[in-house]
Amino acid sequence: MKRPLTGLSFLFLISSACLAQSTSPRQTESLNYGWEFSRQASFADAGTVDVPHDFQIEQPWVAPSADEKADNSDVAANIRSRLSARGFKEIGKGYYRKTVTPPAEWKGRRVLLDFEGIMLVGDVFLNGKRIGGTDYGYVGFEIDVTDQLRYGKPNEIIVEANTMSEKASRWYTGGGLFRNVSMVTTAADLYLGRHPLFITTRQNRFVSVSAEMTFGGRAKKATARLRIYDPQGKLVSETTETISRETPSRTQETRLKEVEIANAQLWDTDHPNLYRAEVALLREDGTVADAYSEKFGIRTIEIGPSFGLKLNGKKVLLKGYANHHTLGALGAAAYPRAIEKRLKLMKEFGMNHIRTSHNPYSRDFVRLCDKYGILLVDELYDKWTDQHSGGRVPFLNHWAQDITEWVKRDRNSPSVVLWSLGNELQQEPNQPFGDFGVTCYKMMRLAVARYDSTRLVTVAMHPRYRNWQTDSLPCNLAMQTDVQAYNYRYMYFPGDGRRFPWMTFYQSEASTQAMGQNFFGMDLDKVIGLAYWGAIDYLGESMGWPQKGWAQGVFYIDLTPKPKAYLMRSIFKPEEPLVHIGVMESEKAEMWNGVKMAGDRMSELWNRPDGSEADIYVYTNCDEVELLLNGKSLGKKKNPLDEKMRNQIRWGKIAYKKGKLEAVGYRNGKAVARHALETTGKPVRLVAEADNSDWQADGMDLQHVCITAVDSKGRCCLANQDELKFEVEGNARIVAVTNGDISSDELNAVDHRKLWQGRATVILRSGRKPSRITLKTSSGTFKPVTLTLETK
Repeated sequence: MKRPLTGLSFLFLISSACLAQSTSPRQTESLNYGWEFSRQASFADAGTVDVPHDFQIEQPWVAPSADEKADNSDVAANIRSRLSARGFKEIGKGYYRKTVTPPAEWKGRRVLLDFEGIMLVGDVFLNGKRIGGTDYGYVGFEIDVTDQLRYGKPNEIIVEANTMSEKASRWYTGGGLFRNVSMVTTAADLYLGRHPLFITTRQNRFVSVSAEMTFGGRAKKATARLRIYDPQGKLVSETTETISRETPSRTQETRLKEVEIANAQLWDTDHPNLYRAEVALLREDGTVADAYSEKFGIRTIEIGPSFGLKLNGKKVLLKGYANHHTLGALGAAAYPRAIEKRLKLMKEFGMNHIRTSHNPYSRDFVRLCDKYGILLVDELYDKWTDQHSGGRVPFLNHWAQDITEWVKRDRNSPSVVLWSLGNELQQEPNQPFGDFGVTCYKMMRLAVARYDSTRLVTVAMHPRYRNWQTDSLPCNLAMQTDVQAYNYRYMYFPGDGRRFPWMTFYQSEASTQAMGQNFFGMDLDKVIGLAYWGAIDYLGESMGWPQKGWAQGVFYIDLTPKPKAYLMRSIFKPEEPLVHIGVMESEKAEMWNGVKMAGDRMSELWNRPDGSEADIYVYTNCDEVELLLNGKSLGKKKNPLDEKMRNQIRWGKIAYKKGKLEAVGYRNGKAVARHALETTGKPVRLVAEADNSDWQADGMDLQHVCITAVDSKGRCCLANQDELKFEVEGNARIVAVTNGDISSDELNAVDHRKLWQGRATVILRSGRKPSRITLKTSSGTFKPVTLTLETK
């Protein structure tokens, strides 16, 4: 574990690496591993880290000073706002350096450096010369270094990552090489391009593949071989055809012959069947010059005002959330296992949808949504200004290349059902062309269609009006977008739909404070669906110190469900009978972005002062609920039918008694669901539980280990706050610790953490060799607990 960082500038060094030789037509080498880290250009205190890496998460918190807290001036308020937005972390630069030795045998091949992202902007240098970079680090890029490498000799790669000014983002972005870095080699005489395949389907059985290819040298013809494999890996189609060079530029896009897949296994949210298309380019002598494969799904998407969204001809309602790209204690580092853990939990709670606000998430994220059947609204930007899109160069200088990379990267993913180009433009008057985004949208809409004409395009709008004052008409941009996406303003769907019957509505952000009301208040037969804003607590956009970020979600930042998460579950999974008790600890609402957000705090604690009273909420989708205290009925209450309180039953001022508080849910007079809170005893031991039974020794895989303080009956003691110390032996290391408390001043990239609500989590990253791993957790109160694990 590298010690926490301080200051604004960081320097990274990777030891020399000799790249592997290969006879395969296309080779991808990961450059993720073995980075040395230093604060100084002299590498005086170098340590070791791996990519993905977020250097900001390791920095200390920057609390507002006492003077800043007390100062009510606009300047002081602006400073506090910037600090809270960026997660109370210092911003600045990070430098990465790696020495690689490409084999002499690579000479004559084509060699590329592939960066999936650099946060927030970045520059790449090879042997002292700038060779490329990014002005919007959420999208990837590649650099052709074929003619600049010294083959058979060491080459120095330096990457400078810059998180820019406080004003460059409205949320915590993280910093550095936060996604994968690779080196790709192909043949030079005939090869496929970047994201070269465009796979489309029709009538749920026909598959078309277009391929972008380049004829190098004197090549005039090639044979394109298309193979399609079914979800079980069986080859179901193979075709070949001769391709002739057609363009003076040597690069062309060629549509291959359409293929029919008999009895196709369709992709949907319950059965996310994925086929794989592989295109190989063969030279005239029959040798394979290059090959590329991509997974895809056979499915149809329809969007219209009378039904919202149909998947394979059936109505599907989007039920999900919209969050920023970060992953809790891991910061911006895009670990596939952490993403997978999040997606599986969301599906468990009934979600089928995520909006990638307000930027493209990692490619691994989208692939995992393909795998688990999550429907995406794939979003490119926040606002279309220099400040909100990187902050280094004018927005109009880079949007076209951003769209090209973004759409080509994700267009084959069946999970992507709608493109979104931006968010809440109405709040920023300095949009290009001075018409609140209308002209800019039209330009970008055409660019999207150049690379994908199969999906519609929208922009999330707030306010929905033509201005901030009350207006009876939607803003001009809403009259242009393919789908009318309103943040929070679902109550205008009926009126706007009557005036403009061609409109199709999507609640692109919904408040967790109004959860239930903003769902049941829509015409569910006609709308596309909704995404609850900030359903998972996240770093940045704090409403004030000591909170380090958004605390209005229904899941804590460590993914532990809050009681209100079960309200969401009761709504999203009506077929599953559910009751869940929450105890109201404080009840208030926060205003954010002109919208009332959840500020109330609930718990499941039934260890309370004698003689006290408690306000009880029961979340349920049952017909009625009975509440019992120590077996004595406190009465039955029916589930309210009104949209504001539906699935929420309140028992006010219950006199506290030690023991068991139980809710029983009934449907048609029959008990179908139960949930209970119990008074726990004194905590007597720690319990360690790992979440990954298939931990891979690939250098990237994670193991989340939850440590819980329990009483003699094994019940979690929610009031316990002991500090824990973690020690690891074996080929793995600690990358983060967390406990769900977003107001904690503890750092994440350390080897200790206090329990909060009786729990804490330590996250381990595997090494690259199989190993037995021992995690020892100790505290000043409990006997140490040791957990033995293995990587495969």
